This record gives sequence, C-alpha cells and structure tokens, in this order.
Amino acid sequence: MSGKETRRILVVDDEKSMREFLEIMLTQEGYRVTLAESGENACTILDKESFDLVITDIRMRNIDGIGVLKKTKTVSPETMVVLISAFATAETAVEAMKEGAYDYIPKPFKVREFKKIVKDALRSKKSPESKEEDRLKSRYHFDCLVGESPQMRKVYDLIKKVSRTRTNILISGESGTGKELAARAIHQLSDRREKPFVVISCAGMPENLIESELFGYRKGAFTGAGKDKEGLFDVADGGTVFLDEVGDLSPAIQVKLLRVIQERTFTAVGGTEEKNVDVRFISASNRELEQEVMDKNFREDLYFRLNVINIAMPPLRERDGDLPLLARHFLERYSLEFGKDIKKISTYAMDILAQYSFPGNVRELENIIERSVALETSNIVLPESLTLSRFRGRLSGGSRRQFDLGPEGIELDSIIAGIEKEYIIKALKMTYGSKQRAAELLGISMRSLRYRLDKLGIL
Repeated sequence: MSGKETRRILVVDDEKSMREFLEIMLTQEGYRVTLAESGENACTILDKESFDLVITDIRMRNIDGIGVLKKTKTVSPETMVVLISAFATAETAVEAMKEGAYDYIPKPFKVREFKKIVKDALRSKKSPESKEEDRLKSRYHFDCLVGESPQMRKVYDLIKKVSRTRTNILISGESGTGKELAARAIHQLSDRREKPFVVISCAGMPENLIESELFGYRKGAFTGAGKDKEGLFDVADGGTVFLDEVGDLSPAIQVKLLRVIQERTFTAVGGTEEKNVDVRFISASNRELEQEVMDKNFREDLYFRLNVINIAMPPLRERDGDLPLLARHFLERYSLEFGKDIKKISTYAMDILAQYSFPGNVRELENIIERSVALETSNIVLPESLTLSRFRGRLSGGSRRQFDLGPEGIELDSIIAGIEKEYIIKALKMTYGSKQRAAELLGISMRSLRYRLDKLGIL
C-alpha cells in the first residue's frame, strides 16, 4: 500500500448514487477521494486543487466529460483522466483519446476491471523526476518488462538505442514473449510519449473492417456509414502505431499500408482528400516474416520498410534466471489485486515451475500465477495450487520403450506393473509427495491412486 494513501482522485458524476458508490470503492482501496456533482463544479475544484486521477462521467449538462477532460489537461497535463458512460460510442472514444484520456469505460463495468484500470492509470502518472528515474530503472525491471538475464539486457540496450529515433521497428518472437510490452517501452522512452500509443490487431480481422478502422470512412461510403468516422491513423497522429501480428494482413491492405509508410499520407474509405499523418510504426509477428516473403504471402518491399531494426524477444525457456523474478513480480501483482497476503512461492512449487518448458512463455506464467493466487488459501503458494495445463505431456514424454516380444514371450502383467510403478513414483517426486496433485497429473482419482500404491507396495 506504499504511497497509495497520498494518491488523490476527483470523481465527477451528476448521479448521486454513482458518486457515492465510487467514493466508497476508491476509499476502501486507500485513495483520497473528492466528489464533484457537475462539470462546472469539477472545473472550479481543478482550479484550486491538484489530483493524480480524474474519473468523470461523460454525459452531463453544460460541461460534459470531454469538457472536464480538456480542463484537466489545461491546468494539469500530468493528471490522468478516465471517462465512464452508459452511452459509449466509438466516435466518443476516439475524441476522448485525441484529447488525452487515459481510458474510456462503458457502463456497466466490472469492479475488478475498474480497479485495475485505476491502478494502471495511477501507475502511468509520472512526475518529471520519476520519469527520469524510470528511464534508469532498477537492476531487473525495465519499464513494463521484467528480467535481468543477459538475453533481456540485450533487449533493453536495443530499446534504449532505438527509442530516440524515428526508425520503424519489427519485434519478433513466440506468442507470449512480451512483444507489445517492448513496443510500449520504446514509445514511453521516445519523444512521442505524450502522444497516443495505438494498438492495431491485424489477426483475424476482415479486410473491409480493418480498412475502415485504419483509415476511417466518409458518410455513405458503404451501407451503414451514416456519418464520417475518423480512423486509428487519425487518432495516432504524432504518436506510435503498433501493428500486432502484421503478417496476417491481406495483400490489399499491405499495399495501402506501404503507401502510408512511404508517403505519410492516406485517404479515408469513400473519401478523395489525402490526409498527412506523422506516426512511427512498430510491428510484431510470431511468424517468420522472411519465410512469408519467400512464400509470396508478404510483400518484400513492405517487409523491408517495417524491418529497419529487428528486436528478437527471447522465449522464457532461454532467459537464464528470469523465472523467479517474473514469478515474484506476478505474485505481488495478483496478491494485491485479489486482496490476499501471499508472501512467497514455496521452494517446491518453484522447482516444479523450473521443470516446465512454458510453451506459452511469460503470458502462460502470468496465467499460472494468477490462478495459483486465486486458489491459494495460505500465505504461500504450494505445489497443489499450480495448474500446469501441459504438464501431463511432459510427464509422458519419457524415453521410448522397445516393444520386443522375443521368441520366449513376455510377462505382460509384470511389465505393466513396472511401468505403472515408474510413473506413480515420478508423479510423486514431481509433486513432492502430494498424492492429490500426483493423482491429477496421472489423470486418476485419489481412491484409484491409493489402491495402486497399496498394490504396488509404494510408500
């Protein structure tokens, strides 16, 4: 809770019940809360007092939420602003982002998700001094990336070198290695940090939809286009565009994206006027884009435009010594989020994690720790709380047996009993004697395991 008590939040809502609800919730979280029943009242308060975060409803008489946002950014540019509304629209969200809002949340919202957004917004609110400290970082924490392995230090060094340039960057690596986090770190260390960081997910989005999302459209461009709509390139002007899974873009969109990169201009769908745009492109892919180019699935000229500098994110299994740091980092995060006082991960549980290959990388580790914290009833994460979805595959991946009957035959029951005993012993070792967890790994009931232990004379 260190430092949270000093965080000041202004809540602006013309609905009394919502003001009181937010006040109770945020006060319980340890924040100092001030209430305003209107946009005018909020502007008066903002002229006299300073806040770390402003949470405002968007639909209010006279001065609405956008007006409060503009006032906040005028008197205190460093203050984060979160807008909430039961009448959320894409157009309003775009306007809010352009005016500098941290986030835009539709009602009704989940309390847990709302609390997380508040924490993230306050974490993003930096003084000039703390910004400089953040650039230096601690021994193992670099912006939102965690790790001190030689592999990650190389990544940090490269991020620092490229952040001050305008060069386009391609971040490669397996799913879950933190490609978007690396892109955000580059943006935060660049001179574009005060402008938007816009994430565009290229995977699985229909061609006509991604085109209108990227470039916007003019009224009447297609059925349902009742009015003009700005695109994500409009929103990102002056900032950074992160193209996630860029290898999934269709050939037609690849051509249009290439033109934006080369000419720094684009045209809205159904429009004729060219717009100038100043954005930096950071792309990411878990595909081998060079191979995609060779297979004629990705344009070579676009590849070279995007891949001026490549940053390769190492998989977790190759990051020497980073597993304990990451595990503790996620433990602290989710212990705080779930309101639990879990102090550490047991040595036995950490040993089990160390034996796992993490095909889902850091994202999978985060999910494992989150589930463990949610399930744990003590103040330490025990092996029984770990849910490693792919452990059964590791357990069965032993050496291949030679199935040779021979001229004299075999004793099948004896061989099967030997195999059964070998796997039970291995499961018990992996779970440090936990019969319940061993039974889960073996896919049998506790009653069945007890029967086999007695039959085979184990323990």
